[in-house]
Amino acid sequence: MTETIRQQAAAAVFQLINTAALKRGDVLVIGCSSSEIVGEIIGHGSSLEAAEAVYEAVAPILEERGIWLAAQCCEHLNRALILEAECAEQYGYEPVCVVPKPKAGGSFAATAWKRFASPVAVEHIRAHAGLDIGGTLIGMHLKEVAVPVRLTVDRVGEARLLAARTRPKLIGGERAEYQ
Repeated sequence: MTETIRQQAAAAVFQLINTAALKRGDVLVIGCSSSEIVGEIIGHGSSLEAAEAVYEAVAPILEERGIWLAAQCCEHLNRALILEAECAEQYGYEPVCVVPKPKAGGSFAATAWKRFASPVAVEHIRAHAGLDIGGTLIGMHLKEVAVPVRLTVDRVGEARLLAARTRPKLIGGERAEYQ
């Protein structure tokens, strides 16, 4: 099953990067319920193996393109995010003191914490795009105008997959012109 999870996660990230036209320095938030991936109810069947499979699939793709990964924690850590310290500094996100664990923060955030070179936790970000694996509610961490993205991959394991990109606000009314 882990190979299927890797393939689905990688395909989703590739499609979202292309659809959202993400560029070097952009931030992609991923909320990942490893419980949902393995067919359990969110928060009730945490799987480090499933979380690691997702991470191992997406991290190299993002790193190669210079796109920052923000790993969203679960509700027990108020959906804080795990980032590389360099990303937090680049965007002016203030670190907070917490270390995610599989049962308090989630397996995906705990995996990111272990694998990042210099991890920090922050409370809020404004990401350029996001993947919600298993109903983790990433919307609070996207820029203000989020646009749903339909991917050909609609699941990672057993978890439903939703994706979004963002765009600038349209302002100015009926006489304005937009790009």
